[in-house]
Amino acid sequence: MYRYNEFDELFVRTRVKEFRDQVERRLSGALTEEEFKPLRLKNGLYLQLHAYMLRVAIPYGTLNSHQMKQLAMIAERWDKGYGHFTTRQNIQFNWPKLKDVPEILDALADVSMHAIQTSGNCIRNVTADHFSGAAADEVEDARITAELLRQWSTDHPEFQYLPRKFKIAVSGSEHDRAVTRAHDIGLRTLRNDQGEVGYEVLIGGGLGRTPMIGKIVREFLPKDDLLPYIEAILRVYNLSGRRDNKYKARIKILVHETGLEELQNWIEKEFEARKREFPGINQQLLNALKRDFKAPDFMKLSVNDYVSRVAHDREFRNWVRTNVARHKLPSYGIVSISLKPVGGTPGDATANQMRVVAELAKEYGHDEIRVSHEQNLVIPHVPKAFIPQIYDQLNEVGLATANLGLLSDIIACPGMDYCALATARSIPIAQDIAKRFDDLRLEKEIGELKIKISGCINACGHHHVGQIGILGLDKAGVENYQITLGGNATEDARIGTRVGPGFTAEELIPALERLLKAYLKLRQSPEETFYSCFNRMGADPFKAALYPDLKHHRRSVR
Repeated sequence: MYRYNEFDELFVRTRVKEFRDQVERRLSGALTEEEFKPLRLKNGLYLQLHAYMLRVAIPYGTLNSHQMKQLAMIAERWDKGYGHFTTRQNIQFNWPKLKDVPEILDALADVSMHAIQTSGNCIRNVTADHFSGAAADEVEDARITAELLRQWSTDHPEFQYLPRKFKIAVSGSEHDRAVTRAHDIGLRTLRNDQGEVGYEVLIGGGLGRTPMIGKIVREFLPKDDLLPYIEAILRVYNLSGRRDNKYKARIKILVHETGLEELQNWIEKEFEARKREFPGINQQLLNALKRDFKAPDFMKLSVNDYVSRVAHDREFRNWVRTNVARHKLPSYGIVSISLKPVGGTPGDATANQMRVVAELAKEYGHDEIRVSHEQNLVIPHVPKAFIPQIYDQLNEVGLATANLGLLSDIIACPGMDYCALATARSIPIAQDIAKRFDDLRLEKEIGELKIKISGCINACGHHHVGQIGILGLDKAGVENYQITLGGNATEDARIGTRVGPGFTAEELIPALERLLKAYLKLRQSPEETFYSCFNRMGADPFKAALYPDLKHHRRSVR
């Protein structure tokens, strides 16, 4: 794992000291809230519906046990005893008092953490595959690239006031677990025909009110050219992106309005100029980063007890089937910890739960923890010999829900429970869906399914790329939920199709029940997933299940 160097430490401490003075001026009345706003946003502090919210950066979702314990301490001392893990692999504290925020930032700095560039029109927290360094299908650990980009982008003088916020994601594997095609820049690590490692570069992805899938701007970019090429993209965007309308200020709109081919020409021209001044990656730095992210000293332990437990314990076997992924070493597993218990708030973890995860990672998992963009936690390197102990201890604190990739593993934004921008609730809807299908005992029969919920058109819940996407809107003072079907967040990313009128909160759960019961009748076998069935059958039979009265009305008209 990367450790702060002397520059990092000085930079973060200086920023905390500066912000402490700004907070004191706000509390004294010397600064108005409007004057204070750009200052707090530079330090990850938002003013939400009921209180301030602090968004803490977790670069590419990687933590150690000491850092996780510090987050638990902050949650207990200065918040309400929990934290919320987000789709940006960050954590949010929803209830800090303004006077305490400098103390929180100091406590974060004590463990090499901060809240810089988690808000504002800058390059946000660089995200990466949460299985990086452990995945069996990996070309290269994506965190090496993500850390290089983090260092390059932090406080970059040219890119602190972009037309709009800017998000970069990096995938190091054939299977995209980082949603790279829904980012302003997506980087997919691959090998060319000569076996050289480089990147497929995508630009112009993004969700929100104008959802778009990123387009390939370079099929293969040599690693040496990464920083000058990314800088070229940002320079073109910074100079040519729209600033007259914040809803049309993202790079995806520039790609759409300019056209990919012309924009490619601008980028390549700028790249040649950048490359002359910036010849490539500093090899000494790159080698240091590779050392920082070298694999842990793997242990050689017997898997006999693990195999026996899987064979004889049905509950443990079910959990392993959903929550333990294949590791690059056969004697290891990647353990995902669901933060989606039935009836719980997606992404929330109590201080006690954070401490338990920290201790498990320290004792059994080489002291590494990851935050996934799906709002769960991961211990990426676990000897199979230790997985039974991890399961038992997770079970004691309500963290052994066997639902990764299933219906109740729902991505949901905070919605109207917290967010000032939201137009509908998300959390209660996610809870009600999980409870209903738990009561029906249908989740395991339905199998793999990605449901994503947003409480407004800003799409923080990624509903556009959900296999079932749910968008909550206000319709004449009533919460109304639109459904989209067939979205995909992987290397085959696509935007879901809106299938018809929205539903009230009371109508939504019965509609989903009709939809998924129809799927169970339509699928060719238990192995055919909802997504595969939808692609094979098309939208019509699913529309008929969602809107039976509309179907009857059409027949009566005929």
